[in-house]
Amino acid sequence: MENIITQLSQSIKLLTAKIYSWLDQIVLSFPNLVLVIICLFIGLKLIRLGKRLLRNVASRSFENAGVQNLVNNVGSVCLYLTLFVILLSILGLEGPITTVLASAGVAGLALGLALQDPLMNLFSGIIMSVKHVFNSGDFIESNGFVGSVQEISLRSTVLRTLSGEEVNIPNKLVLQSPVKNFSTNGMRRVEFTCGISYADDLESVKSIAIDAIRPLALDTVERPVEFIYTGFGDSSIDFQVRFWTNPETVWQYLDAKSSAIILLKKAFDKNEITIPFPIRTLDFGIKGGVTLEENLTSPSLTKSS
Repeated sequence: MENIITQLSQSIKLLTAKIYSWLDQIVLSFPNLVLVIICLFIGLKLIRLGKRLLRNVASRSFENAGVQNLVNNVGSVCLYLTLFVILLSILGLEGPITTVLASAGVAGLALGLALQDPLMNLFSGIIMSVKHVFNSGDFIESNGFVGSVQEISLRSTVLRTLSGEEVNIPNKLVLQSPVKNFSTNGMRRVEFTCGISYADDLESVKSIAIDAIRPLALDTVERPVEFIYTGFGDSSIDFQVRFWTNPETVWQYLDAKSSAIILLKKAFDKNEITIPFPIRTLDFGIKGGVTLEENLTSPSLTKSS
């Protein structure tokens, strides 16, 4: 019984000593606790001002709302982490800070390897927003898809094709592949090919075609209507017509091409210029130049019959 009382008394003494040591640490750390509270109050005020400044800078620097939100969120996390590290340093807890940072580095490396593709799309979206490769509403061609840009998010670029479908292309593929932007300079060149009969006068056809297309074109010294003969076809002399226009949409571009074909056909009909059908000539001679009638009436054929 006495042993139990002795052990209990020693335990109480140890507990009392531990409590007194805690109280001593609290008393000694009281100035630091007061400083932590003051720094926490001031830090929260500064973080609020910093977040407001971040929003203003992000809204002026980036047009994409997703990028603005990303910058605001990353900046806010950095501000809170900085305040947290400062408070721990005031309390003399540098050891846990080092452990936490080391653990965060290892976890970040593992997370980066696991989410490589999503992170690539994320950073690609940020780069595209900063470089302004194209904007919403532009008509582009990328990765084999042609359409107008509906949305540029942090993960993908959304296109609406000519037939009405929506295509989501990962930003990584858009950034790594060539992009053809049809809306950059506001002007596009319309071109199409045709052919005329070998019996038509080539210089007259060229003049008539240019006069027919000129009302649709931006006919300036720098960008005149172009008419080029491209070669001798099987049944026609082929040519190509080129002219510049300034369509606001792709549909206006296609309509300009259609209108040019209509005007050219009317001009050719009015001036009796022939757009020939495919023609095939049958030659029945060994050396060429012999018709079917001549072959049927030849002495060798008559004798054999």
